[in-house]
Amino acid sequence: MQYMTDRKRAVGKGSSGSGTEHFWGQAISAVGLLILMPLFALTFGCALGLPYEEAIAYYQRPFPAIIAAMTFVTAMVHFRHGIQVVIEDYSRGVTKKVLVIVCTALAYTVLAVGLYGLGRIAF
Repeated sequence: MQYMTDRKRAVGKGSSGSGTEHFWGQAISAVGLLILMPLFALTFGCALGLPYEEAIAYYQRPFPAIIAAMTFVTAMVHFRHGIQVVIEDYSRGVTKKVLVIVCTALAYTVLAVGLYGLGRIAF
């Protein structure tokens, strides 16, 4: 019969060690989105209703293109951190690892496609 202390039973069942990192990542990206979303809404609102050629010309200017790119990057980083926290809270084992990998890959794929499309328009 093996005797285990309370500490020995608790080892490996506590904090994952990355909670603070995820919290700060979420907090910083949330503040970034708080600043960028109104700017994006204003720049995007100016392009609404324009004919295609004029909208493309509008997003070829630096300010609207940079605001759109920064908003997109910040939103995808915020999504990645948030979905990872949700997955870690509600799944276990191999399922958790697979879901984190898939959602991280999805976030970076959407980010790459979005920046590629914006780059094709702006440059």
